[in-house]
Amino acid sequence: MSVPALSVSDLALAAMLILANAALSLWLSLAIARDIAVAAVRAAVQLLLVGLVLKTVFESSSLPLTLLIAAAMFAAASYEVGSRQERRLAGWWGYGLGAGTTVLATTLVTLFALFTQLQPQPWYAPHTAIPMLGIVLGSVMNGVSQTLSGMTAAVARERNAIEARLALGCDRATALRPLQRRAIRSGLIPIVNQMSAAGLITLPGMMTGQVLAGMDPVEAAKYQILILFLLAGGAGLGAVAAAVLATRRLTDERHRLRLDRLAPASRH
Repeated sequence: MSVPALSVSDLALAAMLILANAALSLWLSLAIARDIAVAAVRAAVQLLLVGLVLKTVFESSSLPLTLLIAAAMFAAASYEVGSRQERRLAGWWGYGLGAGTTVLATTLVTLFALFTQLQPQPWYAPHTAIPMLGIVLGSVMNGVSQTLSGMTAAVARERNAIEARLALGCDRATALRPLQRRAIRSGLIPIVNQMSAAGLITLPGMMTGQVLAGMDPVEAAKYQILILFLLAGGAGLGAVAAAVLATRRLTDERHRLRLDRLAPASRH
């Protein structure tokens, strides 16, 4: 079984659903018709451009080009992590901490998969490394951004309770541990929900694509299980690292709370 090639008319037919959503928005005065249209056009253009770039990279099988694509993906994800936070850390820490934990967790999990379960030849084969990097990066980015957002907002909101615990003799790790737990839990909820719903409620995208491409459903399920476990590992590693490093940044060696290291609250 082979997947049929899609024509422009096929995509145009599917785009009618987007137009229907926009029409419903206008009819119900939801004020998101323009947003829906712009998002759809952006998605189409971005995905087609990415497809053309990846086609070139896959054909060249070049390590420098693969690393360049990875660097661009990391840069975009790092910006997203920083921009999603209501209370960012001040200065370069606002982007640096999220970027560092995202890159570290994603790189470790991706290399783990490439050198153990997948084993492409060469190890950096772009047709394997880039899709794997992309799917892991998305999960880690969400985990890190939600953890950091929850952590910084909670520290600002619960200042009095934290300083009371510090005044009673708690060290900074103990004083902020309840906040860490809540922030990490919020960062892991999306992947936990994704794993819980997989198979019973939804067929994940990777498994669906492989089944459509003709792979045996059981083998497709095995690959999807592998991916979900990798996503959970990456999100967990990134969330914990982000919470621990944020705790250290928001306190000092004398175990004092340092809210001066938080930027003003975002107004958007």
